[in-house]
Amino acid sequence: MRAASPPDLSGRHLLLGVTGSIAAYKAAPLVRLFRTAGAEVRVLMTPDAERFVSPLTLGTLSEHEVLTKIFPENEDGAWTKHVTLGEWADLFVVAPATAQTIAKLAHGFCDSMLTATALSARCPLLVCPAMDREMYRHRTTQDNLKRLREIGYDVLPAAHGELASGLEGQGRLPEPETIRDRAATMLADRTAPEEAEPSPRSLAGTHVLVTAGPTQEPFDPVRVLTNRSTGTMGYALAAAAARRGAEVTLVTGPTALEPPAGVDDVVRVETAEEMHEAVQARRDTVGLVLMAAAVADYTPAEPSDSKRKKDAGDLTLRLRRTPDILKTLGEHKHDAQTLVGFALETDDGPDNARRKLSDKNLDWIVLNNPTEEGAGFGPSTNRVTLIGRDGTEEALPLMSKTALADALLDRVTPPSAAVSSP
Repeated sequence: MRAASPPDLSGRHLLLGVTGSIAAYKAAPLVRLFRTAGAEVRVLMTPDAERFVSPLTLGTLSEHEVLTKIFPENEDGAWTKHVTLGEWADLFVVAPATAQTIAKLAHGFCDSMLTATALSARCPLLVCPAMDREMYRHRTTQDNLKRLREIGYDVLPAAHGELASGLEGQGRLPEPETIRDRAATMLADRTAPEEAEPSPRSLAGTHVLVTAGPTQEPFDPVRVLTNRSTGTMGYALAAAAARRGAEVTLVTGPTALEPPAGVDDVVRVETAEEMHEAVQARRDTVGLVLMAAAVADYTPAEPSDSKRKKDAGDLTLRLRRTPDILKTLGEHKHDAQTLVGFALETDDGPDNARRKLSDKNLDWIVLNNPTEEGAGFGPSTNRVTLIGRDGTEEALPLMSKTALADALLDRVTPPSAAVSSP
């Protein structure tokens, strides 16, 4: 299946700030992606970034000299270069952004061409953190990221996965395609005329409910039954709905992800029963439901109050069914509500998805196969087939989950206006 067409960034002026993270190697393909989409790119680096990627490499790809010092030696009007670059740019992307640079941006430090230009820039600024797990989790880092959002910067949460330290968790720089797609979305939003009529796909005035992540079903105080879901798809949907003006409630199982920008109502749960209760308590007030969570079908029937010892020999667990959240929603769906389910299937996917669509009274179902490369749990990309109750069926190509979230909302939101909340 062919890949999705890249966004059109023709004529756009992009600044790319690269800082001293091992993830700086991803700056090279990111420059290429921006250039392939038609943008003109200027690269700014911190001195430490040069330890990880050569200015010559990024300069060759961008076809411009890479600047590091506040007063570059080879540029006319060097002492005001940060000002002219700040006026020239349509968007400033800092990727990767280390904890050090994030702290400087949050508090107005100005000791490199990158930080000086950030202070001078009139354009939006996208910060893409990359660091080790505990550094990312540290309260100081989280406070600085919160401050950046308050200032008006856009922060793309770090991705979850294997880190350079050998640990696994949140801290990875998102893939270049994901960063490109977020940049394209920001530029598209900025292009829209301020007094234009609302988009026919707008969700302004709509209450949207999104579920995300796995559930964890305890069989003793230490161990749980769970799955490999990272919550990335659900969080991308919540972020996309918020960008379209919706009031978003995100009901999430345990993940390492930060709440998306614009999503203030985040309900954290652990078990399928807790997710069921949270969703059903809100079902009558929402106009659009996006059930992207990977909810456990079974839970231990008799969880132990104490840790089970392995010296007891083989362990046999008796499991019982968990509540069918989606079916209950379908049974109580009101006329003004659109209900979207997800089906993760490894065999007979289309048939199983259509059966689920009918049995649970859904309007749409999103089918994906975790065995396909680049799809399912974990990757920042996905490939899905969207099936509607009217017989509509569309196979979407492999794309980032950020782009897929917008593509799905384009299709499941009625074209005339937002889905009405009752």
